[in-house]
Amino acid sequence: METKSIMIVGVGGQGSLLASRLLGNVLLSQGYDVKVSEVHGMSQRGGSVVTYVKYGDKVYSPVIEKGEADAVISFELLEAARCLPYLKKGGTLITSTQQIDPMPVVTGAMEYPEGLEEKIREAGAELVSVDALALAEQAGTAKASNVVLMGVLASKMDFSEELWQQALEQCVPPKFLELNKKAFELGKNA
Repeated sequence: METKSIMIVGVGGQGSLLASRLLGNVLLSQGYDVKVSEVHGMSQRGGSVVTYVKYGDKVYSPVIEKGEADAVISFELLEAARCLPYLKKGGTLITSTQQIDPMPVVTGAMEYPEGLEEKIREAGAELVSVDALALAEQAGTAKASNVVLMGVLASKMDFSEELWQQALEQCVPPKFLELNKKAFELGKNA
C-alpha cells in the first residue's frame, strides 16, 4: 500500500494529541507502519498545533510536505485555511466551523478573515465542514470537538466501527469514555 498522510491541526488545548492517538491506534491495529510527529507552536498560549500522521506498508518519515496530505483535519477554520497548501489535489479537508481569534485579532491589529469556507472550496479541496463544537456540547462537553471530528474522519475511512470503539476505550480515561463515544457517533453521523 502506498503511504497515506493525514494532518491534524488546531489551537493549543483543543485535543489534537488525543485525536492523533486515536487515529494511530486504529492504524496500528491494522498492521500498518505508522509514524506520528507533533509540531507545537505556542500551543499553551493558543497557538497552532500540527500533528502529522503517516501510514502504509513502510513509512520512512513522519513529516508531511506541501501538497502531500491526503486529508487535513482541522479543529478551527483559520487553521484549516493555513494548512490548505499541504493538501494534495483532490484531498479532503474536514474542519470544524469554530473560529478562535488568534492574537493579532484579539489585539485589534487584524480582523478574522471572512469567507474562508468558500476560499477553501475554490482552491479545489473536498471540504467537509461541521459545527463540531455544537455536536460536542450535545454529547456533554465542548472539549469533545476533537472526537466529533474523528467521527467525521471515520465516516470517510474504511475501518470498522469496532476498531474505532476499541481505540476510544484504549485512549480515553474511563470516566470520559461514554461521553466521547457519544461525541464520536455524532460526528460519524454528521
